[in-house]
Amino acid sequence: MYKLLLCWRYLRTRYIAFASIVSVMLGVATMVVVNSVMAGFSGEMQNRIRGIICDVVFESRTMEGMRDPDWHMDQIRRVAGDQIEGMTPICVVPAMLSYKYGGNWVTQQVQVIGIEEKSQCKVSDFAKYLQHPANRREMNFNLRENGYDTTDHQAEGPVPARTQMQDAGWVHRREVARIQEYQEKILKKEQGAQAVLGTGVAPSAASPHNPFERRPPAMAESEGSKFDMAKEQCAGVVLGIAMSSFRNIKGEDRFRVLPGEDIQLTFPTAGAPPKAVSDKFTVVDFYESKMAEYDAQFVFVPIKELQRLRGMFDPSANIGFVNAIEIKLKEGADGNAVRDKLRAAFEPSLYGIYTWRDKQGALLAAVQMETTILNILLFLIIAVAGFGILAIFYMIVVEKTRDIGILKSLGASGRGVMGIFLTYGLSLGVVGSGVGLVAGLAFVHYINQIADFLGWVTGRPVFNPEIYYFYRIPTIINPDTICWIVAGALSIAVLASVLPARRAARLHPVEALRYE
Repeated sequence: MYKLLLCWRYLRTRYIAFASIVSVMLGVATMVVVNSVMAGFSGEMQNRIRGIICDVVFESRTMEGMRDPDWHMDQIRRVAGDQIEGMTPICVVPAMLSYKYGGNWVTQQVQVIGIEEKSQCKVSDFAKYLQHPANRREMNFNLRENGYDTTDHQAEGPVPARTQMQDAGWVHRREVARIQEYQEKILKKEQGAQAVLGTGVAPSAASPHNPFERRPPAMAESEGSKFDMAKEQCAGVVLGIAMSSFRNIKGEDRFRVLPGEDIQLTFPTAGAPPKAVSDKFTVVDFYESKMAEYDAQFVFVPIKELQRLRGMFDPSANIGFVNAIEIKLKEGADGNAVRDKLRAAFEPSLYGIYTWRDKQGALLAAVQMETTILNILLFLIIAVAGFGILAIFYMIVVEKTRDIGILKSLGASGRGVMGIFLTYGLSLGVVGSGVGLVAGLAFVHYINQIADFLGWVTGRPVFNPEIYYFYRIPTIINPDTICWIVAGALSIAVLASVLPARRAARLHPVEALRYE
């Protein structure tokens, strides 16, 4: 009992111990906050990657793809059908995207992905990232009249409005058609006047440098009739939102192209040697996964249209070719086990089979390495507090040599004296880690409010949505991580008190009281 009473007395009266408590508290709080934020970022990233890539990807190793996707899916079901929830075929090809903005042509490299919209929405989070509520319920490549989201539907709390999206859809397309018709009339008048004066050429409805001069697909135009942009659309396309928009200094999204406008895609055919083909597509929606790598590269088109343009089909058997099959597994299924089964059943020289972690292994490993290094560096803060406890306890042993001698002369054992200092060290660890844990959890809970306040004070956003493409700081509190942080802090506090405790326990009462 006397050990607890002495520890309590020292804890209350020793102000120098307050420095050790603060050091432990800051170390624990910092580690709780950093691990929660890193886990939030990692979890958010992994959820989005898994929703985009699917659990397992069955790929062809050639650009021409694999023949008859239905047959391949039947074979996959025979191998691992009890663990598979759904599958969808896709075609992937590098391409160039072109559209006109501000009187100039914008061209950029993209990845065109041909999908079956219904099966794609069942095996991935594709529909979740679209901007029209009707497309999120049941996606198709037909342009909507209007009703596109004017704010980020994935954001929590107030966000800047996307005012340009108010008239997106057929409303915007009809307005664009009206402006183009007016411009064509003006152009014809000017060319007609130049022809009369003998300084021009014969009137032409289209500029010879216009890459969209080729007639639209048959689905958008009746044979022998002129394509009416105000009433017809080309094959639909869903663009990654980052390739068609940018954010200004106020954090507002500004769009260079909107649903209802036409763009040009140019990509290689599947033949050998490949040739470049181009076609005109109508933007029907935007894709916003919040992963800039995907939002700035992915372009989704109907798989049948891409197969037709690239020549990825056998006309005699009416069978198409695909580059890959995305597989969604049942809840609790082991992706690595399914991958290994499929690799054993299919020729590895023809097919590549990967889990979503395999596809993004380097990125996930980099995030894990950053988290590990941060934990090591931050744990040194608690180690510094441990050295502080060690120094303080040595001072106490020297200062309280007389008191230790009196305790031993009254019958206190060496273990009892040692227990006083060990309990004192444990008390410092418990108080410091307890306060640090509460402070860290409170900081994590209000981290977005704190970030907003700091942004208001400094005039610059602490968490810039232009960089991360989502508005709130994600956090995940892992109980196991909290436990090892607290256990580590307590261990350091106790271990730091072992050497001073052993020295105090070895003091002889006669030697301690010789000069008293």
